Amino acid sequence: MKEKVDLPGAAVYGPYSPGIKFNNSLWLSGQISPESGENIADQTTGSLEKIEALLANAGFTKKDICFVQILLDDIDDFSEMNRVYQQWLPDDVCFPARAAFQASKLPADAKIEIIVQAMR
Repeated sequence: MKEKVDLPGAAVYGPYSPGIKFNNSLWLSGQISPESGENIADQTTGSLEKIEALLANAGFTKKDICFVQILLDDIDDFSEMNRVYQQWLPDDVCFPARAAFQASKLPADAKIEIIVQAMR
């Protein structure tokens, strides 16, 4: 059975669910955090905090993440985003498969949007 996963109090920028849990799988919509600050490090941290909370609300952990897709409004921010992302993951995790690319315009003038798929 399909189940909606929410993050109480978090802004939703359109007609979508923040996450959908189905059996042992979890799909998270793109998470942005323009309210976290104006630089890529702050917005990456804010997006990852939302992802961690959504994972927990669904009964998942970072170790369950299988795929991550990262959209950047400026590919020159890749190195700084990568630094924050790598610090966020536990040392003993098998790094998820991942894609990262530049997108010309993200919602709410965000610098980054992160999409996650997890399985147990």
